[in-house]
Amino acid sequence: MSIKCAFLFPGQGSQAVGMGQDFFNNSDVAKQMVADATARTGIDFETLLFTENDDLEKTEFTQPAILLVSAIAHKLFEDEMPIRPVYALGHSLGEFSALVSVGAIDAIDAVELVNLRGKLMAEACAGQDVGMMVSLGLEDEVVEEICSAQREAGLQVWPVNYNAAGQIVIAGIKPDLEVLAPVLKEAKAKRAMLLNMSVASHCPLLESATEPLAVKLTEMLKDEFIAPVVSNVTAKTYNTKAEALDLLPKQLVSPVLYKQSIADFDDSVDCYIEFGHGGVLKGLNRRATKKPHFVVSDMESLQIAIDEIAKLG
Repeated sequence: MSIKCAFLFPGQGSQAVGMGQDFFNNSDVAKQMVADATARTGIDFETLLFTENDDLEKTEFTQPAILLVSAIAHKLFEDEMPIRPVYALGHSLGEFSALVSVGAIDAIDAVELVNLRGKLMAEACAGQDVGMMVSLGLEDEVVEEICSAQREAGLQVWPVNYNAAGQIVIAGIKPDLEVLAPVLKEAKAKRAMLLNMSVASHCPLLESATEPLAVKLTEMLKDEFIAPVVSNVTAKTYNTKAEALDLLPKQLVSPVLYKQSIADFDDSVDCYIEFGHGGVLKGLNRRATKKPHFVVSDMESLQIAIDEIAKLG
């Protein structure tokens, strides 16, 4: 098949109770992956994913849950349509799902890895009142200048997720973010809203998590990339274990250059396939690209993606 696809994987914030249930109900492969992830981590993924609970919003559980559902979606797609992507790209946590999709880490190893990543992030933020805020409607440079001025004044706030034109997420100490909100609105932000996040991702507050994550990465990553992954840190591709070991610890404390990554590589692909719940990245990409974007989140959307991509190919 000659069609050139990018594989996309969502990050934290895409979770919802019930995600992956249709895969689980209709696929023995999905059932086995859920059982294997449960055996490896001790997390009861059937309960976590399919019943009302508070754990799904805690980062140490959110991260493996999202990755597991994305990995199942990708595995079921790959079993029907084995396409090698031009590249794989994940948003934050999604970069680890991207690594699974190109063979650089085993899916169940990755579930264990991001469970640890979530714990390390929570520990780094423990005892601090941290949070994240989305700013809508301002240019990147304006948000960067405002955050820089606030840091010079002693506040701890950093622009951390470059999601789409006019949409930046800021991380830091929650009272400092609350001080920031009226400043952003005075600069004509359409919205400046705190997000439901228990950690402050991709900023210097997570520095203590980088070294223990690097140790686990060394143990689990394989030097077997069937396609390159786009780094959140650099918006450039990498395809070796050595590069991954350098970039993934940095990703914890560096901004996610998602918008820049889509812009830089859009010309190299014919379509995007997003694996996992919610279609969050389809929403972010709406204004950034005119290319077809398929979301594989249940058995019906899996079949639609397979049928439509076959027509394109």
